[in-house]
Amino acid sequence: MNETIMGIFAAFALSSVGFAARSAPEGRHMSVPRLHLLWGAALSMIGIGVMAFAAWSTREDQHYDDFGWAMTTLAAMMGGALLLLGQGPFVPWLLGILGRRVVRLPPPLRMAARDVAGHRARTTPAVATTMIATALAITTTIIATATTAQSRAEYHPQARPGALLVDGFWTEEAATVRAAIQRELPGTPIVQSDRQRERGHFGLDIENVRLPDLESVAPAGIIGDQALLRYLTGDPSTPYDEDRAVVVTTKDVEVGKVTIHYDHDYSRNDETLLTKTIPAVAVKPADPLVEELFLPAKVIRDLGYHLEPEKLIIDPSVHRTSAIEQERIERRLGEAAVAYVERGFQAPTGWLVLVAVMVSVALGGALAMTLQATGSRSRRALLRAGGGSSATLRLFAACRAGLGAACGTAMGAVAGCVIGLLLVWPLTASIEWEPMPRVAFDTPWPSIAALVIGLPVLAAVAAGLAPPRMTVRSAPPGEPPGRQGTHAHRPGDRL
Repeated sequence: MNETIMGIFAAFALSSVGFAARSAPEGRHMSVPRLHLLWGAALSMIGIGVMAFAAWSTREDQHYDDFGWAMTTLAAMMGGALLLLGQGPFVPWLLGILGRRVVRLPPPLRMAARDVAGHRARTTPAVATTMIATALAITTTIIATATTAQSRAEYHPQARPGALLVDGFWTEEAATVRAAIQRELPGTPIVQSDRQRERGHFGLDIENVRLPDLESVAPAGIIGDQALLRYLTGDPSTPYDEDRAVVVTTKDVEVGKVTIHYDHDYSRNDETLLTKTIPAVAVKPADPLVEELFLPAKVIRDLGYHLEPEKLIIDPSVHRTSAIEQERIERRLGEAAVAYVERGFQAPTGWLVLVAVMVSVALGGALAMTLQATGSRSRRALLRAGGGSSATLRLFAACRAGLGAACGTAMGAVAGCVIGLLLVWPLTASIEWEPMPRVAFDTPWPSIAALVIGLPVLAAVAAGLAPPRMTVRSAPPGEPPGRQGTHAHRPGDRL
């Protein structure tokens, strides 16, 4: 569904460029059709309203139904697309204002602004492309920053930092998997955690402590031997008693006993479950994010359960598995098991590629204006002002590209900030049954400012460094050659 949403979003973005081109007047002194401006304003307001409603609907930190969340997110993204579509007619409108408000600017900027505004039918699509690409880049940056902060807060490690965790194997393949690990890491001890073969009912009641998933029908706690307990605590001197549970937690609590509620038969209700109480003690974990209830294997076997291997662990206190070793183990295991090294939360970076592509497109849209043919009147005035030097032509091309990029990035930045800041609400909403409250994130204003300021400067520099024949073309076909000289101008030509 994400691909479908992005496809529709891209289609609306392209439609915005077409809407902008259709709204651009042919003549310099003509105005943008009022009807197009009204349609653009209406579409923009509808888009903002839809996104605002989606943000308001997902403002609570609670569980959201999968289908409802998907529809809300889809509606919000379509609202953003409508906002971009509605911005189309305002591109030639802004260029027209720029052409009329440049009297006090220096001659190169004044001539460039008038040239861009005087040929809006040709320059509008390029500026609109810059606007759309800038908006998408900023939207992606804001959303990625917010979702990364939320994912970081929700991240729960599967093992101690640096530990190798191998799971996902069938019981009959456990010996083969263990042998494969030993061949790659000879002499390294392997810690094993077990699970009950029989599921049934299994719940735990601990004094003064509430750990996750302890009252579910799934197996609770982590079952093993002395090596597993010492892996959890990171302390070889941790006392071990095969008849005593250990609550591994950072909390300062006193635990005297653990009550186990169990039965091998699903059909019994909670009032008829069997119970057993065993002594317990609380100890500190090796890592503050790893909290577990350790149950000795003997206790579970005494309840009538059969145990089978669940996970194989390489204790990082004994050996820290490198990335190369992990790759070798994965190749040896194939599809028999999954090997994972706990390295903490890894922020996604794929969105940076998308942002880079969008910035490149925005820059390309700005530079595309430098390939537009300059009007004969502007060209004669330009050559007269600079004596026909290539430096003058380069300066004119740089000013034209920079002004067009500034218009596109300014409009795109406003739209991108509105879309991004409203979309983060549905995109950080939780579909989990026990949602975690949203965390605050720092809006990447420095990055947004760098893009808005840096892109016009980069476009101007690139256009100024390009050969003059690429940025300021010769007279259009059909124009008399005599008009191309430095003195071929009319008395009324102005700078």
